[in-house]
Amino acid sequence: MEKKIIIMKEDIKNFILLNIIGDDDYIAIKNNSKLISKKIQKKDNKNDQLVIDLFKFINENNFELNRDISILVNIGPGSFSSIRISLSVARGISIVKGSRVFGYKKQDLEVFTPKNVDRLIKKKLFENKLIKPVYLS
Repeated sequence: MEKKIIIMKEDIKNFILLNIIGDDDYIAIKNNSKLISKKIQKKDNKNDQLVIDLFKFINENNFELNRDISILVNIGPGSFSSIRISLSVARGISIVKGSRVFGYKKQDLEVFTPKNVDRLIKKKLFENKLIKPVYLS
């Protein structure tokens, strides 16, 4: 029997958000009530730079990775490679730090604002099964 995880608003307080789908890419962190984002520059090796940019951003903002941090990943639609890389980075962090990984669809967070992220959390629009990301073909 499969166990279903229900996400409550209180469960996602501090998080890393990866919006790397090949279009208008950015990363964000929320630490307590402070939400900070950074646009990722378009470059040929963008996917190679994601880990470097993410950890540099985390260190600059004194953000501590631990098991209480959730990782929110845009699962598409978008670029196959970009989504695959961001899911791999999120999964790697979750394995090492014990963090939880959740996905959201692009249409559920069209415009990145603190209010819209809170709406995602309140409406429980996250998925904890990330096996079937949505790709643009």
